Amino acid sequence: MNESILTLLIFIPVIGALAMLVFAQFGGKENPDGFKWIAVIATGIQLLLGIWLYLNYNPTDTVLTSAFTVQKEWIPQFNIQYYIGVDGLSMPMVLLTAFLSFICVISSWKITKSPFGFFALFLLLDAGMMGVFVSLDFFLFYVFWEVMLLPMYFLIGIWGGPQRQYAAIKFFLYTLFGSVFMLLAMLTLYFYSDPHTFNLIALIDTAKTIDATLWGFQIKYLIWLCLFIGFAIKVPVFPFHTWLPLAHVEAPTAISVILAGVLLKMGTYGLLRISYPLLPGEVYHFATILAVLGVINIIWGAANAIAQIDLKKMVAYSSVSHMGYVILGMAAVVSNSKAGAEAGMNGAAMQMFNHGTITAMLFLLVGVIYDKAHHRYIFFPKDYKDKALAGKQGFGGLGAQMPIYSALMAMAFFAGLGLPAMSGFISEALCFIGGFSVDTTFAGESSIIRILTIIGTLGILLNAIYFLRAFQHVFFGKLNEKYKELTDISLRELVCVVPIALIILILGIYPAPLIEMIAPTFSNLIDLIQSTPIMGI
Repeated sequence: MNESILTLLIFIPVIGALAMLVFAQFGGKENPDGFKWIAVIATGIQLLLGIWLYLNYNPTDTVLTSAFTVQKEWIPQFNIQYYIGVDGLSMPMVLLTAFLSFICVISSWKITKSPFGFFALFLLLDAGMMGVFVSLDFFLFYVFWEVMLLPMYFLIGIWGGPQRQYAAIKFFLYTLFGSVFMLLAMLTLYFYSDPHTFNLIALIDTAKTIDATLWGFQIKYLIWLCLFIGFAIKVPVFPFHTWLPLAHVEAPTAISVILAGVLLKMGTYGLLRISYPLLPGEVYHFATILAVLGVINIIWGAANAIAQIDLKKMVAYSSVSHMGYVILGMAAVVSNSKAGAEAGMNGAAMQMFNHGTITAMLFLLVGVIYDKAHHRYIFFPKDYKDKALAGKQGFGGLGAQMPIYSALMAMAFFAGLGLPAMSGFISEALCFIGGFSVDTTFAGESSIIRILTIIGTLGILLNAIYFLRAFQHVFFGKLNEKYKELTDISLRELVCVVPIALIILILGIYPAPLIEMIAPTFSNLIDLIQSTPIMGI
């Protein structure tokens, strides 16, 4: 069971998609709910396996000593392996992917447009995401990375909003552009390593021996840049962020949840899984740039969120801002204080998980009000098609009309702005602690990362502005008579939202389970980076 559980986590959704195909051939088109139940069963089994894996996972194990690691020959002629495993970096992402996939299937129950296509593509997307988080062979990692691209393209392009095709094409081109750079980096690592390998664990030792230059730059530095571009587009890091808001706005609710909750984390996960351990010397040279970009993300994303009149677009830009905290925390790895470096790195990993749950709750709740009112506007645009509504407030007074929904939205907003006792506060605080610790780097040089961290704290204030402004206009004041017949959140919608709310609250009050899961892995990663001699570029 131990050796097969990771394979099952990846391929049970694929089996579910194949089961849908068989079901479609034997009368499934006359019973569209059958496709939904197959998706529920497949993602439900995956979630149960993920919970079992967590309960039996030992945080002190590395991928080399873990009982769950699988290493088999796949394409021996080129030393390509089916190599999968989990550690403190991937375990939270495995749980998050399985949990949100199950929730998203339930939240998509009202999908009537070709449910077979929607749920089959969703399961293939699920398999690709899970494969990325457990792959320990770079070639295998890249295969799963690309597998995600096509299902997401069709899920946005077919089931999205009015501009769905443009949003899908923009998402596809941006991601494919980044994938080209990642492919170049992967092939360079393979050919310059001795022996040639895609094994990410073996490359930790062999990549550091690469000693070649191109155009006057060290090859390792160019590899870092290629990897960074590939991963930064997925995060997304400024200025590669422009695909995200449109994709979020046009995607159906469940796909927005997966996009913000899981796919964005793959960028930072890739940096931590591949760039940091394989190129530790380059981490030192690039840490300040990471901090600068992280702070730009925090401020720029929040400033854009303030300017939005569409609730979904506001939440999308808030994701750009909150991923900036992850980048800032990752930059703290160069701190001369081991405790500060651990705070920043642990905060970054926790923020990846916590933001995944918080933004999932936000998008689900925005989807609830859209299904009922058929719009998401805080204020209607001045060029709105209905001239009687153009420029006027979109909602108002929903607090009395939909009290349960209002309470849940208040919790999601406060979690998003980092209120204490919510999970986002813990992770953001650790990112700031880590960043503030970097007055001097482990190489003995002074750093501006502390100053950048101080600037980054302005994001807290900006977060409060756009979340509280939206809450005031939507839920306070006089009820718009147009919405006096709106019903409160349904039982099915509560089933989707309440478990996420409980996780946000529990990890806000007692974050120890998450910290204990990730801390040993990041302590080892920090030691690896800080023990590497610093070379020129």
